[in-house]
Amino acid sequence: MSQASTESLGRAQELLERLQAKLADLERAAESGETDGAVDDLSQIAEIAKQIESEVQRARQAADAGA
Repeated sequence: MSQASTESLGRAQELLERLQAKLADLERAAESGETDGAVDDLSQIAEIAKQIESEVQRARQAADAGA
């Protein structure tokens, strides 16, 4: 695995941790009935998911280029 693909996968892992934290926040808010920020949280979750997808794609491209 190339250094570039390893770095991209590392960034994807960090983003995944952020995503999981946001999901946990959203679940806690839903359980407590505090839904005021739900739309904002969902938007942030969607954005993080897009960033993860981009990093995974970069890792694939780097791996393919190194193969």
